Amino acid sequence: MTTFTPTYPDVDRDTDVAHRTVASPFGPLLLAATERGLLRVAFEREDRDVVLAGLAATVGPLRARPSRPTDDAAHQLDEYFAGRRRAFDLPVDLRLARGFRRTVLGHVQAIPYGTTASYAQLASAAGSPAAVRAVGSACSHNPVPVVVPCHRVLRSDGAVGEYLGGSEVKAALLAMEAA
Repeated sequence: MTTFTPTYPDVDRDTDVAHRTVASPFGPLLLAATERGLLRVAFEREDRDVVLAGLAATVGPLRARPSRPTDDAAHQLDEYFAGRRRAFDLPVDLRLARGFRRTVLGHVQAIPYGTTASYAQLASAAGSPAAVRAVGSACSHNPVPVVVPCHRVLRSDGAVGEYLGGSEVKAALLAMEAA
């Protein structure tokens, strides 16, 4: 079986990627960052080795060490999961999301804690009201879930829908924020 590794023409492949794993209520989270900021948050179900191999192939050499961005992200995620943080104050490196996906993620970042938006609302906000499925794709490929809160995006009928960490994690994050 051949593994497809996407290429990103605007990505500097000489960039070091620091990474570490942190505990969360939903299992271990892989945090990866560059000098620009947090690059990737990956749930356990995504297969850490596959995620790291993809980052090494598309971004640059891996460094299994904490860094200021991964330390800051770990601290803020701890506060968020403990209910002491409602917004993240982290630089985010969105180089893995381009074009319409990056535009959508910019709108996702603006959804306040404890509130939700529909895929259709985000499509309209992004200037393409008919692009509801493309919004879903942007959310499902969000490289920094939780920090860029795509879990706050629901189907128009109010159903939770899919999530990179699993629909049960999405529902739990929404319940935590509603409490």
